[in-house]
Amino acid sequence: QVQLVESGGGLVQAGGSLRLSCAASKSQFRLNTMGWYRQAPGKRRELVATIISGGNTNYADSVKGRFTVSRDDAKNTVALQLNDLKPEDTAVYYCAADYGAVLGPNYAYWGQGTQVTVSS
Repeated sequence: QVQLVESGGGLVQAGGSLRLSCAASKSQFRLNTMGWYRQAPGKRRELVATIISGGNTNYADSVKGRFTVSRDDAKNTVALQLNDLKPEDTAVYYCAADYGAVLGPNYAYWGQGTQVTVSS
């Protein structure tokens, strides 16, 4: 069992930045796929970004050029840098991880989420 704990959410004005971090309870060298999802009130959970053990990344079109995902396997952390935030980025952000390849939101492990609120 892997526990994931997110931190770094908060309230920020439009155009501002936040850095989210997710700490894994076990060594993440074997965690092939790690990702960030978000869910706004009344909406479905949606992909934000993924990063695999080789370093390849994938982003939702809505965040490309503004968000950056990274992982530090030595520290068992995965981070999401959010720049140029917009009110529509307001959501609960979830960290997810899996030992294998993942299609869609079918990750084995999820964090509890951290709230990001962007004011206009």
